[in-house]
Amino acid sequence: MTDPLYELVQLKNGTWSVRSRVLGETFHPVIGPVAEAEALYVRQLQLPQRMARHSGEFVIWDIGLGAAANICTVLQASATGTNPVRIVSFDCTSAPLRFALEHPRLLEFIAPYQQAAQTLLDQGQVEFTNGNHLVSWNYFEADFPSLVRLPTAQTWPKPHAILFDAFSPARNPEMWTLPLFERLHGLLDPSRDCLMATYSRSTLLRVTLLLAGFFVGTGHATGDKEETTIAANSLRLISEPLDPKWLSKVRRSSSAEPMIQPLYRQQPLSSDNWERLERHAQFRGSHGITR
Repeated sequence: MTDPLYELVQLKNGTWSVRSRVLGETFHPVIGPVAEAEALYVRQLQLPQRMARHSGEFVIWDIGLGAAANICTVLQASATGTNPVRIVSFDCTSAPLRFALEHPRLLEFIAPYQQAAQTLLDQGQVEFTNGNHLVSWNYFEADFPSLVRLPTAQTWPKPHAILFDAFSPARNPEMWTLPLFERLHGLLDPSRDCLMATYSRSTLLRVTLLLAGFFVGTGHATGDKEETTIAANSLRLISEPLDPKWLSKVRRSSSAEPMIQPLYRQQPLSSDNWERLERHAQFRGSHGITR
């Protein structure tokens, strides 16, 4: 029976991925689910190394569970670790993961975690051993922008890493607003190093993250993207921070003004937000900014 919402698609490199029939978007296009997750999250966030150095439970927020390719790839890459890992996944629908569980032969990332993923869907949480360490995995199926505003969000375990993998701003603008990232930043523990990566490199996103309180840098290339974006709650965590030369680009951009409402549009940065950006600690004391 054909699924009305999702279908399997074979990418040019031969790997398989999931395509949303409704949105017309393919998950992890170009290089495929595992290769993209390895480049964007595992290597960029240095997860195996940070987990190895860490003492105690390591917490990951997985914003955009989808078919679970990102988390399954992270689990595979960290299986040799010994410290416990806690994963908190969020998505508005479990349908992509349910679809993936029906196709473990072609979607190979899900195969080692079929039982755990099924229990997660059935019960909202699961504990299992992954290689040498214990994994505690929780799942919230809800509208994330609404969920993150609730007082109960304060009770979520504070993350060391965030995988931010929502659909694009044009398709899913409510996931890319300034209020959402301000709330996200406010939920972090200032004393706990936290790195976040996402596939977008847009000026609009980077300005939004900076104005929300993050420090922001250039992320590694992946697929057909020459750059991605990395953000953190401390500047020392960013190896390639955005600099005054990038600020000059913002000044010239026709799409830099953060979205306050979940309505996608493109606008130059306002004078008030330009002043706020200049005052950001990442650029404080910088010289040579082109106006």
